[in-house]
Amino acid sequence: MNEQIDNLKQPFAEQIAFFKAKLGKLVPTSSWRDLKKSQHDRAFMVAGAAKADLLTDMFNAVNQAIADGKSIEWFRQNFDGIVDKHGWAYRGERNWRTRVIYTTNLQTSYAAGRFAQLSDPGLQKIKPLWQYKHNDSVLYPRPEHLRWHNITLPPDHPFWKKHFTPNGFGCKCYVTAVSYEEAVKYGAKLEPPKGYESNIGIDEGWDYAPGSTTFDDVRQSVKKKLPGYPTQISDALKSELDDNGLSLND
Repeated sequence: MNEQIDNLKQPFAEQIAFFKAKLGKLVPTSSWRDLKKSQHDRAFMVAGAAKADLLTDMFNAVNQAIADGKSIEWFRQNFDGIVDKHGWAYRGERNWRTRVIYTTNLQTSYAAGRFAQLSDPGLQKIKPLWQYKHNDSVLYPRPEHLRWHNITLPPDHPFWKKHFTPNGFGCKCYVTAVSYEEAVKYGAKLEPPKGYESNIGIDEGWDYAPGSTTFDDVRQSVKKKLPGYPTQISDALKSELDDNGLSLND
């Protein structure tokens, strides 16, 4: 049976900038627990990869997958070549291991890029609330994630420190910006859930907001480097900013 991998969204400038910034800090590790929470905002690791040249090649493959929207099969072919080149005896079955590396990095970089966008002061003037949207399997939803659907709170509410998406491996939930009028119109939940201070419903190591420690750096990097991005990405970002009454010159 062929493995089904969901197509991830078109990469965008903030996502690319967030991940590229990790190049200066490639961290050798023996376990996925060696880096915790927001440490992932500024460093790249692959659990069990301890050699600098191995990490560099792995980073470059993931970076290209993100920047060019490459498929998981493309990444797996590159992964196989890197493993053969360095003689890396990694743990776990090949398809599972590559799926973890590929999906986790694409999802967290996407979330970090969105955090940078949603934190834009101009956007927050127009849409000052953040809204949690459940987007996992309809047949097998994660109960807590489903319960958080449509929770709508200000960006500085403590809820987002743990619950900004994703909240676990493979979590497809996302956060969007809404106005007060939109929140009322669509029946938003304007209070946090009881017990939100706990980690119930959040996988180990995912109780943080990806990009929350780097969003200013990401936004400034995008402003400086936008001319160097592929035309499709550059034009899409400019169009999105124009639609929201924002400008890269702000």
